[in-house]
Amino acid sequence: MKKLKNYAKAFLPTTISMATQPPESLKTDWLTLPTSDQVFHPSNLNPHLVKMEYAVRGLLVQTAEKLEAQLRRGELDDAPFDKIVYCNIGNPQALDDIALTFIRQVLALVTYPGLIDAVRGGQISEELFPSDTVARAEDILASVPGGVGAYSHSMGIPYVRQKVAQFIEERDGYPSDPEAIFITDGASPGISTVIQSLIRGPNDGILLPVPQYPLYSATVAACGGTQVDYYLDEANGWSLDVAELDRAVTEAKANGVGPRALAVINPGNPTGQVMSANNIADVIQFCADHHLIVLADEVYQENVYDPDNKPFVSFKKALMDSAPGVRDRVELFSFHSVSKGMLGECGLRGGYMEAHNIHHDGMAQLYKNVSVSLCSNTIGQLTVGLMVDPPQLGDPSYHLYTKQYRKQYKSLKRRALALTDALNSMEGVSCKPASGAMYAFPQITLPAAVAAAASDLYMSPDTYYCLELLKGTGVCVVPGSGFGQVDGTYHFRTTFLPPEHELAKVGETVAKWHAEFMDKHRGS
Repeated sequence: MKKLKNYAKAFLPTTISMATQPPESLKTDWLTLPTSDQVFHPSNLNPHLVKMEYAVRGLLVQTAEKLEAQLRRGELDDAPFDKIVYCNIGNPQALDDIALTFIRQVLALVTYPGLIDAVRGGQISEELFPSDTVARAEDILASVPGGVGAYSHSMGIPYVRQKVAQFIEERDGYPSDPEAIFITDGASPGISTVIQSLIRGPNDGILLPVPQYPLYSATVAACGGTQVDYYLDEANGWSLDVAELDRAVTEAKANGVGPRALAVINPGNPTGQVMSANNIADVIQFCADHHLIVLADEVYQENVYDPDNKPFVSFKKALMDSAPGVRDRVELFSFHSVSKGMLGECGLRGGYMEAHNIHHDGMAQLYKNVSVSLCSNTIGQLTVGLMVDPPQLGDPSYHLYTKQYRKQYKSLKRRALALTDALNSMEGVSCKPASGAMYAFPQITLPAAVAAAASDLYMSPDTYYCLELLKGTGVCVVPGSGFGQVDGTYHFRTTFLPPEHELAKVGETVAKWHAEFMDKHRGS
């Protein structure tokens, strides 16, 4: 295999970011795309899908994957790194986090029930499968006709929905109805289903935070609706100001767009803030006043690193704590997932959606929508059930589960602090504390020469910075333009998921590269 001796020349991005408009000849707007005789070509596809973008797996990741393949083939012998560190997405187990043993034990038993007989018969030691994992697996299988290989109810396995309802009741202190719960393939399908149901045309808007996880902007674009931006206040720890919501709604209506729902991510992604109970109450009152549905993305509710001062409060609890006329009127969809928290079971694809104050005819439409796909995957559904009903004190698995859970939590908390400290030590970088979630979202002040260099490549300055970072260190992050940011500011999102013993080295590598980058682009 011929090796590429000049790494710098080998690194040639093949995708143009549209964050900065290129000349007419290079525009990729669907109306100006080159035509083709082939049917499945962008010029002949749904224009809303062509418009859709998802930066978390966009240019940076595609480039990183190409570099990784070249590294495996031994083609980049003079690259300044020997592996790609993927900090672009919250994917804990891809970065060596360990799955919780209890979860995998029960899943192994339900996917191959012969193991239960082997444990009961003494052929397999209870050290491998403690008695509570066997009992849980038997309980599950008794509640799942046909086992995990059969389709379930379209809303999800009733046994799991009951477990979710009990979890919500214990968390919030208010009743939850299993018939208002949908088990989904992660949180994303539930979010997409609701937005798809709400958007009737381009005059329907969804209020989205800026910055925001680009699932929301991508879904609104794919459905042909209008994204109505409201800006989080970076100076005040990425807080949500109701006055900003009022500005966004007023401006949208003046432009002929009627906002239908407000999406809130708490704890924040990519910003890591945790909303206070009073702030949530204000947001709920605003939604009551403006007849808005609330979409509460709460997948990071276990990733809260200062619970004494900034505890997680669910929108369901805050709504139920509200006055009559608000708590029985505001329509709410809440979402959770097994992908985050301490489970990090991203690949198992499990999540739930709770619908509250939704008209029964609207629920029927939701059911019709999800039934088209028959059901979510049963392994993911059962993982949701295990997430919301972990081993209890006195169970044989309790000690190990709690030990693993706490170890993971404490490590994430230390990593969050270490990463923000490292970022804040770098010239021109300012990073708010990550009180929750799995990310830091630092602002970077760049020399003027960066904007000029980026413009020559028809990309935004933050995209240029992140590509250069990847090229110089092998660390893959996501430019802030993929999440939205105030005009004239630049950011990037990075996870703090690299193994704790490697995080300091990653930080040192990035800091050294950053200093050289800044020196180079200010001409020193």
